[in-house]
Amino acid sequence: MRAIAGSFEREAIRLHVLGNFHDMLRAVAAHPAMLLYLDNAESIGPNSIAGLRRGKGLNENLAREMLELHTLGVNGGYTQSDVTELARVLTGWSIVHGPGGPRAEFAFEPRVHEPGDKRLLGARIAWAGQEEGELALRMLARHPSTARFIATKLVRHFVADDPLPNAVDAVASSFQESGGDLRSVVATVICRPEAWDRASAKVKSPNELLVSTMRAAGQWEIDDQAIQRSLVLMGQPAFSAPSPAGWPDRMEAWIGPEALMRRIRWGELVAQRMPSTDAEAFAGTAIGPVMGSEVRQAIAAASDGREAVGMVIASSEFQRR
Repeated sequence: MRAIAGSFEREAIRLHVLGNFHDMLRAVAAHPAMLLYLDNAESIGPNSIAGLRRGKGLNENLAREMLELHTLGVNGGYTQSDVTELARVLTGWSIVHGPGGPRAEFAFEPRVHEPGDKRLLGARIAWAGQEEGELALRMLARHPSTARFIATKLVRHFVADDPLPNAVDAVASSFQESGGDLRSVVATVICRPEAWDRASAKVKSPNELLVSTMRAAGQWEIDDQAIQRSLVLMGQPAFSAPSPAGWPDRMEAWIGPEALMRRIRWGELVAQRMPSTDAEAFAGTAIGPVMGSEVRQAIAAASDGREAVGMVIASSEFQRR
């Protein structure tokens, strides 16, 4: 999956990150990477033409993660019956199978689609082939539980590990009022006082630490292999999240005795390779407004500029965002 995870992020996520949530959800559900990763390309309606001939059945992986991780959330009000019904709705959402073999392109396969009406979250979905899935995604994208689930994730990511109820309420309201317009939703997050009152409440993930270090360093070209090695060293190898839930977004997942030592060691290694050893300039760019006296003292006491830069990277101010 690592071979196509990058295209998934580029085509399904980045393309829609400031667009409409439904468009992102639809792009995710139809992307070959997701259809293969969660096995929907192999899901067959038991009563479909292919199901009756081949004796195969549903795979509920995509349906379950769509409800639990992408829309309503685990406490969003759905049942196991809804998981099964959504799996029936999504039968036929697959990849191209032709004379040249399977290709990483979306295709709807009528022969494997489960016939008959379905009932999702109490609403009837009439038998209509691919349009059943399109309708289901529209329903899920505008559901109040989806608004609250996405709002909670955004507030957790941008504000604090434990999202404040008032902020979540405001962001969820923005989600519903704008019809899932993510630009408006993110603007609401940014404009909340909690986003500024709780500055530096979040610990950077290894990926964020690497990116912010590269930005603070200025004009510095670093090769892909070095980036990969850096992320592996700090415990977040690229495109290798441990589960469909993705990488964790809380401090305890990234800061522990061993993880902290790896970060400090990485900072030392990076500092040795930076083109500039002006620690004062680096610190000013990286943490200027929040730099404490301890960092200033460490810079002054360092044996050379590279050691001082490593200390800035290891500082609490720089490890947080």
